[in-house]
Amino acid sequence: MTSAAITGYFTAFSLILAIGAQNSFILRQGLLKSHVFALCLFCALSDALLITLGVAGFDQLINYIPGLPFALTLFGAVFLLAYGVTRFYAAWKGAYEMELQGKGLDFWPALGVVFACTWLNPHVYLDTVGLIGAVSTQFQSQQEKIVFAVAATSASFTFFFALGYGARFLAPLMQTARTWRILDLGIGAVMWFIASGLFLSL
Repeated sequence: MTSAAITGYFTAFSLILAIGAQNSFILRQGLLKSHVFALCLFCALSDALLITLGVAGFDQLINYIPGLPFALTLFGAVFLLAYGVTRFYAAWKGAYEMELQGKGLDFWPALGVVFACTWLNPHVYLDTVGLIGAVSTQFQSQQEKIVFAVAATSASFTFFFALGYGARFLAPLMQTARTWRILDLGIGAVMWFIASGLFLSL
């Protein structure tokens, strides 16, 4: 049981730790101290559902749809490429008036963005349903699978709330349009780097 818990927690944490579209948006909202609890909770609960689906039926799903990993990888790469474009465009445009005033999106638009970054991003499925589901297949008993899934889910809660509320400590650094531009350029570069890795893995 201990092995299942440790494997589940650190597998999930290491995958979630990589900056993606979802994480970068939570980081921005955390810097602005805007709807942090609700958005972190949404991300963590979404991950919990996806992790459960992956652990419960990943191996059976691949048997029915052998091309699914390829499709998820391809669409995930395209999604991250497109999200990177949006961050490069934001940096080029340089319109950071709301950010400099400490204003984020209203609640429903913010929830809409995080919904898109979570449920419309195939890369999320690749990580949670695909990779975490694949790792879980090494545990045979139902009890071990449950422990693995619970530990993986707890890693998601730990990460998102630490990111959302920890970001506010960086807020004093984000007082100029230049720093926001650097952040967007960095996020865009990471998105393209991850996307290129996915394309090369096809």
